[in-house]
Amino acid sequence: MAYVTYQLEPDRPDPDIDIPLAIPALDAVGVDADVVGWDDPEVDWTGYDLVLLRSAWDYVPRFADFMPWARRVAGLTRLVPPLAVIERNTDKTYLRDLATAGVPIVPTHWISPGEDSGAVVLGWARVVVKPAVSSGARDTIVTADAAEAKAQVAAILASGRTALVQPYLDAVDHEGEVSVVVLGGVPSHAVRKVPALSVGGYGDASETVEVTPELADAVRAVLAAEPLAAGLPFARVDLVRATTGEWLVMELELTEPLLFLGYSPGAPERFAAAVIAALPVAPVLGELD
Repeated sequence: MAYVTYQLEPDRPDPDIDIPLAIPALDAVGVDADVVGWDDPEVDWTGYDLVLLRSAWDYVPRFADFMPWARRVAGLTRLVPPLAVIERNTDKTYLRDLATAGVPIVPTHWISPGEDSGAVVLGWARVVVKPAVSSGARDTIVTADAAEAKAQVAAILASGRTALVQPYLDAVDHEGEVSVVVLGGVPSHAVRKVPALSVGGYGDASETVEVTPELADAVRAVLAAEPLAAGLPFARVDLVRATTGEWLVMELELTEPLLFLGYSPGAPERFAAAVIAALPVAPVLGELD
């Protein structure tokens, strides 16, 4: 099996901290996993029964290379998550469909290429402006200045991407954004994240959070509203609490979420079991490579 990651970028020291835990857990259930870069020209993808996309976190600035790679690999072997998930979930416009399905999301104003960026209606004290194709706060700002917000929207549109304008919710800095990790379709564990836009970092965890029945129900409702989430070995639902008390979805990460496996006893083992269960036929120990 190939565990697919990326080469660290010099200006973004953001390693996949799940690797040292995930690989031994996979090995313990008989899965021989090679850690490989998605863009490594020396990799023969046909040599793997399963290509598990885990942390290709430079896909945003290299989207024009990444998507052809995903399509090519999907035609050569089993790619997980499947290509349809990658194509849909790497573009945050999926949030509109979740909202249409009745899932509470952070209020969002969408501006697509060809639309007038000067027509952005803010209406919020501080706003977050980010592209629809983004991760780790790339090309994302928080501002109280309308001119700055509109300039960022214009820059995103000029790059050919859709822009999102959202209110910066005070709860992000107070109660915090909560990431719930789902393994094998079941909420596994949760962490509170460091506010990347006000504190820094790339969505690092600050502490563990109890997965209460209320939180688990909110996560299940999000997954039920996304048909492509069914059968995936892993997912992550990022939520923030509204002033009304309900949980609002910030992201539904199906493609390459950090799973914070070190923040919950047994999480690496649950991850390995979920990978095995996602296969059409469970392998005999030692047969998957």
